[in-house]
Amino acid sequence: MTLTRQTKSKIMNKHFMTIFISIALMSQLSACAELKQTGKEIGHTTKKVTTAIGHGTRDTVKAIGHETKEVINEIKED
Repeated sequence: MTLTRQTKSKIMNKHFMTIFISIALMSQLSACAELKQTGKEIGHTTKKVTTAIGHGTRDTVKAIGHETKEVINEIKED
C-alpha cells in the first residue's frame, strides 16, 4: 500500500501538532512553577516588611509611653 503525498502530509501535520502541543504544555508548567515561586517571594517579603513596621511602631509607642510617664511624674513632684 502506497501513501499519497496528501496522506503523508496529513500524517506529518498530526505528528507536528502533537510535538508542538507537548512542548507548549511543558513550557506552561514551567511558567506555573516560576509564578508560584514569585508569589512565595512576594509573600515572604511582605511578611518581613509588615513585621519590621509593627516592631518599629511598638518600640516607638513604648518609648513615648515611658517619656510621658517620666514627664507626668516630674510634674507631680513639682
